[in-house]
Amino acid sequence: MSRSWYIASCVFTSQFPELSLRIREYVQRRFGMAAVRCCVPRYKLRDFEDRMPEGELREAWQALPDCGDFQPGDDVYSLCHNCNNIIGETRPGVRVHSLWELIDADDAFPLPDLTGLTATVQDCWRSRDRRAEQDAVRSLLSKMGVNVVELPENRERTRFCGASLYRPQPPRNPKLAPRYYVDGAQGLFQPHTGDEQRALMADYCAQLKTDAVICYCHYCLEGLKLGGANAKHIAELLF
Repeated sequence: MSRSWYIASCVFTSQFPELSLRIREYVQRRFGMAAVRCCVPRYKLRDFEDRMPEGELREAWQALPDCGDFQPGDDVYSLCHNCNNIIGETRPGVRVHSLWELIDADDAFPLPDLTGLTATVQDCWRSRDRRAEQDAVRSLLSKMGVNVVELPENRERTRFCGASLYRPQPPRNPKLAPRYYVDGAQGLFQPHTGDEQRALMADYCAQLKTDAVICYCHYCLEGLKLGGANAKHIAELLF
């Protein structure tokens, strides 16, 4: 029997522990999904546990299975592009979706009213070929009343993923998902100093024409903030 899974994302959860818990509670309560930490077994378990605030949030994270037994025919949802890309290359027959597609299709989701907000939408290089995710993000923003401004290099044309493309990538990524992180990453993930990364992000953010920018990647968010942008992750708006 096929199953539906939600991968909570180690990195996102370490940045937004309370927000991540609210999302997990939503997918489990609304859809009965099995929530797990990561796309691969036993990935930096203690490291990410130690990043969680002590108490309820850490205990809730520790209670999650580290990974799932993803089988052909299963559906996997995540807000982590690394997880989706790795599952897509290592688990044939497993269908990969973004969390935003799930929420966009949920007519009962209590969307906030953000009428009057004009914001640039920032697409992510790691999900440049995931049109359904890109469409879902824009659909959700429109439903919330956001006036979306597009960048010239958007959707499949984007080459942005914050400063993460200007430093070495985790060794697991090119090993497990070479189509994305080897074949499609020529010239990227080269070492840059912290000052160089900051300057690159500042130059990038200088092109933004709106006060606010909304992204759907934790690496993009990190880079936008490093460059001085007034940036929000879409999860912060939805939950």
